[in-house]
Amino acid sequence: MPEVEGGAVPTQSKGSWSSFLKSIASFNGDLSSLTAPAFILSTQSLVEFSAYWAENTSLFVAPTQEQDPAKRALLVVKWLLNTLKQQYCSRSEKLGSEKKPLNPFLGELFLGSWDDEFGQTRLVSEQVSHHPPVTAYCITNDKYRIRLQGYNGQKASFSRTIHVKQIGHALLTLYPPGSDIPETYLITLPALHIENLIYGAPFVELGKFIHIASTSGYVAKIDFSGRGWLSGKKNTFTASLWKDGEGSEKSPIFTGDGQWSESFTLKEGEGKRAKEIITFAPKDANLAKLNVAPVDQQDLFESRRAWSNVAQSIEKGDMDAASHFKSRIENAQRALRKKEQEEGRKWERVFFSQADPNDNLEVAFQKLVQTITNQGLSSWEGVAPDKTAGVWRYDDKRAAVAKKPFHAEGLLALGENPDGTSAPVSRTTTNQSATKAG
Repeated sequence: MPEVEGGAVPTQSKGSWSSFLKSIASFNGDLSSLTAPAFILSTQSLVEFSAYWAENTSLFVAPTQEQDPAKRALLVVKWLLNTLKQQYCSRSEKLGSEKKPLNPFLGELFLGSWDDEFGQTRLVSEQVSHHPPVTAYCITNDKYRIRLQGYNGQKASFSRTIHVKQIGHALLTLYPPGSDIPETYLITLPALHIENLIYGAPFVELGKFIHIASTSGYVAKIDFSGRGWLSGKKNTFTASLWKDGEGSEKSPIFTGDGQWSESFTLKEGEGKRAKEIITFAPKDANLAKLNVAPVDQQDLFESRRAWSNVAQSIEKGDMDAASHFKSRIENAQRALRKKEQEEGRKWERVFFSQADPNDNLEVAFQKLVQTITNQGLSSWEGVAPDKTAGVWRYDDKRAAVAKKPFHAEGLLALGENPDGTSAPVSRTTTNQSATKAG
């Protein structure tokens, strides 16, 4: 597959990249449905991206060891800031540019765990809706009594560049030291925009702001800004943390600033009198290895098993084959949805279900939603059931009985023959067909 050298579009791909940019500029719908040129395609599905939340397990569990609620909230902010580099920078740094991930199919799963000195931290990620596309995830460490769960969908549009609105939220639940009363943090999701498009080496920049609100009463706001035409640095932020009802964004207990991809400083107080607490560089963080079962031992609905033929074809540069295998899955999924409709049944999720409004977590969640909206927001799509096909939560009862094979549909849902053999690849010769794997 052609490489992007010096941040420029490969010579052989300039035509398809120019056509792609023109199609973006004139497209009125959701850009995620557009086909990307071959050199910008990823072998990863979007369902894998949930893993970026907890690759630094030491920072993930650190708040559970802090007695002071204000400092505990600050550790949550520190952990969250550290995840941003992995979530939004790691691919462009590793691969030379941001790649377009594969769009997950309904029921697609990504399962793994981090096993280190902090015990086992388990990851479950599931595509719970396809129209609209929504990925739900849950990350749990029983030893430190902490769980992160959430879900998100994405809506992309074009105005000078690609803008991505993330719809959904994350909930972090932990138990303070010596307490059996859980503490919950509601985390909103940042808006994204894609920079450097004209050079064919796109990267993600964050915009606007996010909030973190906790049942302990502490609220944080993180404002994002980037490099402008004349000044500024990319991936820049400022942060404030205060006690709701006692302070505000303008009178915080703690503050922070810097570049979330390079280094940032957390301080006690604000302005010139602020006392530096720590300067942290995410690139220096020790990331734990995520353990995932070998492809041949995965369930048919696990992401790397399901997309293996597509991924291998992209790696080989055989985009005709990638297009064929991808279309085979998509066509099988359409047939399965039609069959479900005819039989009057709905797709059963394996690990997630709709939130119970009477559950203790949901009662706390609704109060935190009110805290968020009280910060002057006229609207917030972090809980918009009509745009995410519901409010999704990890279902411990479902998980307790979940076992392979996770779905009876098996190979038919992936467009493979019942005997496990692959249908022959139908070759096409046009350059256009060679790009249809994104």
